[in-house]
Order: sequence, then C-alpha cells, then structure tokens
Amino acid sequence: MKRRRFISKAAIGATTAVAIGACARTTTTQTSQNNALPSVRWRMATSWPKSLETIFGGAETVCKRVKEMTNGRFTITPFAAGEIVPGLQVLDAVQGGTLECGHTASYYYIGKNPALGFATTVPFGLNAQQQNAWLYHGGGLEAMQKIYSSFNVINFPAGNTGVQMGGWFKREIKSVADLKGLKMRIPGLGGEVMGRLGVNVQVLPGGEIYLALDRGAIDAAEWVGPYDDEKLGLNKAAPFYYYPGWWEPGPTLDVLVNRSAWQKLPKEYQEIFKTAAYEANINMLAQYDTLNQQALGKLVSGGTKLIPYSKEIMQAAQKAAFDLYEENASKSATFKQVYQQWKAFREQIYKWNGINELSFANFAISTTAK
Repeated sequence: MKRRRFISKAAIGATTAVAIGACARTTTTQTSQNNALPSVRWRMATSWPKSLETIFGGAETVCKRVKEMTNGRFTITPFAAGEIVPGLQVLDAVQGGTLECGHTASYYYIGKNPALGFATTVPFGLNAQQQNAWLYHGGGLEAMQKIYSSFNVINFPAGNTGVQMGGWFKREIKSVADLKGLKMRIPGLGGEVMGRLGVNVQVLPGGEIYLALDRGAIDAAEWVGPYDDEKLGLNKAAPFYYYPGWWEPGPTLDVLVNRSAWQKLPKEYQEIFKTAAYEANINMLAQYDTLNQQALGKLVSGGTKLIPYSKEIMQAAQKAAFDLYEENASKSATFKQVYQQWKAFREQIYKWNGINELSFANFAISTTAK
C-alpha cells in the first residue's frame, strides 16, 4: 500500500512538473513574441480643438488604449486642428502620408465624394444606435471602406455625438422664408439642404465659429450640442437655440488611416487599433448623453431661448433632402449603390424602432418630463 501511494505521488509530481514546465515555456514564448513586435510611432491629426475635450477625447481614447494594449510598443500622438494641418484637411494629410492617421468627420469631404456623407450622417437619416447597426452589421462600414480605398485610406468609426441640436440664431426663424439669405455655418449634406432652402452656407472648423458668429460674419451656426456649444461660447453670440438637428441625427466620427501605413502594421496591432476605435465610438456617445442633459439646463436657466423648428421648416427640409439624394443617385453610380442599400436599411429599422423604441419613449417620457 505504501509503495503504491509513493508511486502515485511521484506520478502526480512528475505530471505537475511537466505542466508547470509547459506553462513556463508558453509564457516565455508569448513574452518573446510580444518582444518581437516592433516599436511603432504614429501621429494623428484631428479636426477638433483640445478645449472640446469630449470630441477631441475620441482621438485621445484611441491613442491611449492602443498604447495600453501594446504595453507602449505602439504609440500614437494626437494633435489638435491647426497644429499640423487645418481641421478640414485631415483626409488630405492622411491620404498623402503626411501623417499616418487622423480623427475627423467624413462629411467634411463630400466635395471629393458625396457618398462619404453616409459615413458620418445625413439629414433625416439614422440615429446613433441605428447608425452603429448599419455600420457594424448592415454593410455600411464595408461600403464606406470601399469608397475610402480610392483615397489610399481605411476608416473605422471612432465616436458619435448622438442627435445634435439645431443651431444658434441671432434672430427667430419661424418659416422657410426666414431662412432666405441667412449666413449659416453648417457642413455636409445638411449644408446642401439648407442651401436649397435659401441659406448662404459656410463651412468653418469648430475653433472659428464663435468669432464669426459674434462679429456678425455669420448669422447662425450649428456645432454639436449643449455641452460643446457652451464651451465654444455660442450662447454668448446668439440667443435662440433651435432643435432638433435634423441634419445630424447620429453623426459618426471616423479615424482615418493611411492604407500603406496600415498594411505595415502587425496583425496584432491592427486588431488592437480596431478595438480601440470601437471603444472610442461607444464611449463618446455615453459621455455626450451624460453631459448634454446637464448643460442644456444650465443654458436655459442662463437665458437661452430654446425653440423647436416649425413643422413647415421640417417638412421642407425633409423633402429637399430626399430630392438631393435622388439627384445624386442619378449622377453617381457609387452614391446610388450606397444610397439604395442605406435607404432599405433605414426603412426596415424605422419600422422596428417605431414598434419598440418609439412606443416606449412616447409613454415613458410623456409621464416623467413635466
């Protein structure tokens, strides 16, 4: 009996030693593999001033998480708009290889390809949750990456502000006639729709909006929402704050990467980068929903006049938006392909959300928002 127990203990000890040895070899191998990964240093241009820490924070989140997940072997330094390139030239800089990557809004570049508007948002389109559904699981990201490939760029969603506000105006806007000749800062396809309603459209980076509005160079401006708008001081330059921002129901921000630089990355770094962008996309939306509710109350108590767009303006804008889409589709096969796929997705998810989301919100909000 004692001999058998001794043999059993010896066998267990030998097995344990083999297992520990195998684990040690595996750990050593993994450590060697990690150490074999290269040190990479990138720069990231952005379209945002650092003072807007939530939207600039989307870029910072990507950079921070990439560094943390690679133990500092892959680092990316973010730069504010204007530090290396102007805020509206991020795509050009990434495409040309001036920088490896950039954090921006794709609708700034609809002059290069109108279909890029769908990567961010389009008037009367998808809210943030619906936009994520389309991008991640409805074929949207694949469609956008196909377009960006012609610019030697690959894009990944890396932020969303949620449904935006409808902008600041120096005077009340009650009808479509009141929009005629108005000078307004508004980019993207939303700007094109406003142009069709008679607005003199201006495109300015965030850091230039306040001075233009305060000095009367423009009569109105939209940016994001209460939190960022107050930081820019827009409430000091115009008293009337309109809602909703029908042109930006769920604007996605993108991180753009030079494809040549991307292809040089080890697979591990590529996956880490994509994960960091995904985190930034989800985190920014949660931050804005938390901060905006508090900031709006502060603005209203400080004298801001909160006004909804009239039904006349909303209906005219929606008609102009879809007329624009149909015209673009008739001129561009690329736009048509993306638009038709997006439109079909929109119709289906509107039906679904009309049953689940809207019915719940209509009841719950109406009984609590007193």
